[in-house]
Amino acid sequence: MPAHTHSSLGAHTPALTLDRVSFSWPDGSPAISGITGAFSRGRTGLIGRNGSGKSTLLRLMAGELAPDSGHITRTADAAYLPQRLTLDVARPVADLLGIGDTLRALRAIEGGDADPRNFDAVGEDWDVEARAHAALAEAGLQPAMLDRTVGEISGGEAVLTAIAGLRLRRAPLTLLDEPTNNLDRDARRRLADMVQTWRGALVVVSHDTALLELMDETAELYGGTLSVYGGPYSQWRAHLDAEQDAARRAERAAAQAVKREKRDRIEAETTIARRAAMGRKAQLEKRVPPIVAGGLKRAAQVSAGRLRTEKADREASARQVLDAAERRVRDDDHIRIDLPDPLVAPGRRIATIGDGERSWIVQGPERVALTGSNGVGKTTLLERLVSAGRSADGLTAEAHTDRIGYLPQRVDGLDENASVLENVQRAAPHVTTAEVRNRLARFLIRGAMVDLPVAALSGGERFRVALARLLLTDPPPQLLVLDEPTNNLDLDTTDQLVDALTAYRGAVLIVSHDDSFLERLGIDLTLELSSTPEGARLNV
Repeated sequence: MPAHTHSSLGAHTPALTLDRVSFSWPDGSPAISGITGAFSRGRTGLIGRNGSGKSTLLRLMAGELAPDSGHITRTADAAYLPQRLTLDVARPVADLLGIGDTLRALRAIEGGDADPRNFDAVGEDWDVEARAHAALAEAGLQPAMLDRTVGEISGGEAVLTAIAGLRLRRAPLTLLDEPTNNLDRDARRRLADMVQTWRGALVVVSHDTALLELMDETAELYGGTLSVYGGPYSQWRAHLDAEQDAARRAERAAAQAVKREKRDRIEAETTIARRAAMGRKAQLEKRVPPIVAGGLKRAAQVSAGRLRTEKADREASARQVLDAAERRVRDDDHIRIDLPDPLVAPGRRIATIGDGERSWIVQGPERVALTGSNGVGKTTLLERLVSAGRSADGLTAEAHTDRIGYLPQRVDGLDENASVLENVQRAAPHVTTAEVRNRLARFLIRGAMVDLPVAALSGGERFRVALARLLLTDPPPQLLVLDEPTNNLDLDTTDQLVDALTAYRGAVLIVSHDDSFLERLGIDLTLELSSTPEGARLNV
C-alpha cells in the first residue's frame, strides 16, 4: 500500500526515520530487510500480522538492537515499553518506574550509609519517592506497590506501572509494545486518558482497535514494507478494504483480458494454418505458376510471423497486467486451529468454583468467563483450579477431570533457548517429528522458523507454539483454561481462535478484558471476581 500523509503531522520534521534498515538474528535468519519510513511527532499506531517484525522494529528504534545495515535517525533518545515485560517476575516495581537505583540510594542514605556514590545516584531527586507515589496514583495504583516485585503484582498492574514510569521520564519519543495486554477495563480507560494527553511523539504497537482509534496516524508493516496512512485504524481499514476491492476487480478484469488475448492468439494460429493449407493445396493443384506460388508462400510466412508476434505480444502484455494486479491483492495465509473432540457429554460436571458462600458448576460444553479488576486474583483462582487447591481468602476451585489444558498469562513454560520443535516435542514425546512439523505448519510456523530458538519469536508466535503444544496432548483436554489468550494476537489469529473455541466440544474457562472477544465466543456464564472487606466474592 502506498504511503499517505493525510494528517498535517506529516509535514513536520519526523521524530524518527528509517533508511533501508535490515536486521538478522545470530543464526542468520532475517527479521526485517530494507525498511524505509518515518514516524511523526504525533501518535502513531504500528500494526501488522504476528511475525511481521513489529517488535523487532520497535527494539531497533529504541536502540536495544543495532541494525546490520541501514540507518535510524532519532531526534532524541527513546523511552521503551517491551512486550514481554511481565515475564521478568523478579524485577522490582521501582525499576519498572525507572527509579530503582535512585530509590535504593536514597534509602541507603536514610539508613545511615554515607557512600558518595549514593549521593551521586540521588542527585537532585530527593523527592523521588513522593513523585513515584503520585505517578502510581495517576495510574490508579497503590503506593505500597513500590516495594514489590513484578511477580507479586498482576500483569496489568505491571504494565500500568511501567507506563507510569515512562510518563515520569517525559521522553521526546516513547515506544509502547502491546501496552493494553493484561489491562482491565478501568486500566484501559486510564491508559486511553494518558495516551490522549501524551507529551512527545508516541509509537504504539497494538492489536487493540480501541487504542488504535486514538492514533493520529496508522503505520503498517506488511510484506517487508512500512507504509503510513494519515488517520486512525478505522480510516486505514476502510482505505485498505476499498483498495483491495479495487485490486480484486482489476485482477478479474486482467484475467479476462488474458483469456481473451489467448483466445485471439489461438484463433490467429488457426487462421494461419488454414491459409497455409490452402496455399499448399493450390500449389499441388498447380492453379498458379511456381514462381508466383513461391512469392505468395513467402508473403504468407511474413504475414503469419507478423500476426503471431502481434498476438503473442498482446497476450504477454495482458499477462504482465495480470501479474501486477495479482501482486496488489493480498493473499494472506491463516492459521488453522482444529481443537480435538474431547468427547465430553452435555451436562457433565467439569469443575466447581465458589467463594465460600456460593458455588457454580462448570459443565460441558459451557463457556465461562472470569472477569474482575487487575490484581483481584483471577489468575490465582485459575492456578488453584489447575493445581487443585483452595486459596486463603475462601475461594474454591475444584476440577472434576485431570484432562486440563492450561495456557497461563505470564509464563508460557517455553524454553527460551530451545528450538520451537524441541519445545513441542518435549510435551509430546510419542508424536513423530513429521507430525509435530505438520501441526506447527497449520499454525503458520514452518520452514526455518521451526528450528529457531523460542527467544527469537514474537509474542503472537509464542502463543501459537504454546497452543500447538497444548493441542498435541493425548487424550485431548476436557477443560481449557485460558488466561488472557488474545494478548499479542493479531486480528486474523484472534478470528481463528474464536472459530476454534466456538466449535470446541469441551468446557472453556477464560479470563479476558476484551469485551468484543468474549461477546463473539457466546459466553454462557460470566463470573465477576471482586474484593470486599469480608474477602473475595464471586458474582454473576
